[in-house]
Amino acid sequence: MANLFLGILLLFVLVIAELLYIHFVEKEPIPWREVMFNLNSGHVMTWVCRGLEIAGFDYVVRHLSLGWVGGWPVVAQWVFTLLAWDLCFYWMHRLHHKYPLLWAVHVVHHEGEHFSLSLGIRNSWYSSLTSLPFFVPLAVLGVPTEQFVLIGALHYFVQFYNHNRVVKKSGWLEHVLVTPSHHRVHHASNPEYRDRNCGGTFAMWDRWFGTFQEERGDIEIRYGVAHRTPSDNPVWANNLPVLRHVLRCPAPRLPTWTRRDPTPLPDPLVALGGFVLFGVLIDYIATQATRGGAEEFTLFGILLLGTVAIAGLFEGRRWGSRSWLILAATLAAFTAWAGRTDAALIALTTAFLAHALLTIWWTRRPQAEVVGSGV
Repeated sequence: MANLFLGILLLFVLVIAELLYIHFVEKEPIPWREVMFNLNSGHVMTWVCRGLEIAGFDYVVRHLSLGWVGGWPVVAQWVFTLLAWDLCFYWMHRLHHKYPLLWAVHVVHHEGEHFSLSLGIRNSWYSSLTSLPFFVPLAVLGVPTEQFVLIGALHYFVQFYNHNRVVKKSGWLEHVLVTPSHHRVHHASNPEYRDRNCGGTFAMWDRWFGTFQEERGDIEIRYGVAHRTPSDNPVWANNLPVLRHVLRCPAPRLPTWTRRDPTPLPDPLVALGGFVLFGVLIDYIATQATRGGAEEFTLFGILLLGTVAIAGLFEGRRWGSRSWLILAATLAAFTAWAGRTDAALIALTTAFLAHALLTIWWTRRPQAEVVGSGV
């Protein structure tokens, strides 16, 4: 668990560093709304589904495995799993682009309209569940669960790296690995690029199976999808595409519930709260083994509902600022009730509560003061 915590913390630091590069070196505005959705698209639900994926894989290993790979020399096991995992991922990824139901799950990742490291963190709640059938053959062959998890983590880190916008070309690695250049092509909505470069780490699968496409200098890449879910709310973004496919119905009109705040918060101020919430997620993962059932349920609920409240803040909804304050107060009460003494959670709780109070103050500022301040 500690290694996972450090890994997620590293991802967070790299995301921040790239945002600073985008702003100060490339002189581009930071798309705060999208970055915050990428970081807070409901990862606590993704975390649960990932656990179900690993549990399902382990069940097959224990009860339905042929046991072949487990009897090989250790080095052969690791090399086989490294290559076989990536081959399974290639077909999983390619078929998620081909079949409508699988695309309804995967489209959440492609709705991002800015290519950056934070996009590499954005995934559907259900991606692990629809991925499991493609990795079951490894379990049947006898790949140990520990190797499946560790090799998967390595591949996922490479895929996270491939979403960076700093690296343009990678020299000879372009012929061996999936690079940021290759993956930019994959995220393009241009007809020349669509559904290409489905590999995760190694470029050979796309080349062998006819889905490889080099990035062309004469074609400007357009990111995103044609029909994006019209909301920053992760509940809608993760579920509406699936419901539209299952129910065979057009997109419903999304409810708003309440009026807008008279003085909506600036995106960077909302983003600050999003960073705090992602910090709570990191602490949740780091301390999961030390919590009881009631603590686990409470913190899980705060994280899940917090992603919805962040969407409300971005949309300027009154329920957003009010629910954000309620969640901050709940986290403070939870921290005191549970007797948590870890400095990270106390600091995050304090920052959460301070941010929530600031949002309430901001949304209640007189209009004349807002106009006069130039906001």
